[in-house]
Amino acid sequence: MPISLTTPALLFPAISLLLLAYTNRFFSLAALIRNLSASDKPIASEQLKNLRRRIVIIKRMQEAGVSSFALCVLCMILIYLGFHQSGSLVFGGSLLLLLHSLILSVIEIRISVDALNIHLQQMDEH
Repeated sequence: MPISLTTPALLFPAISLLLLAYTNRFFSLAALIRNLSASDKPIASEQLKNLRRRIVIIKRMQEAGVSSFALCVLCMILIYLGFHQSGSLVFGGSLLLLLHSLILSVIEIRISVDALNIHLQQMDEH
């Protein structure tokens, strides 16, 4: 099924907003880590483990999102040059990377919720 230039162009705003959301999550996590390292309170090893996992996952989310965006651009170039079959395949790859990025986002959110639950348990103990 041939696609037109407008099909991949529809993803541009969505991918851009996702990348912005991922960047905001990264900055929030970086600020949290800096605040934790500046405080004198002991940090639970479970909390540190969660923070490390979240950093790795956010990095992978961003990489998959940027790769999806790059493939989307490549798809448009290929379609523009008349390589419709190749453009369709590259667009499919772009969609798969976007899906991968979204799945990672859900995983990161779950880890974040686990970290909040650990924090609530610590508050409950004190």
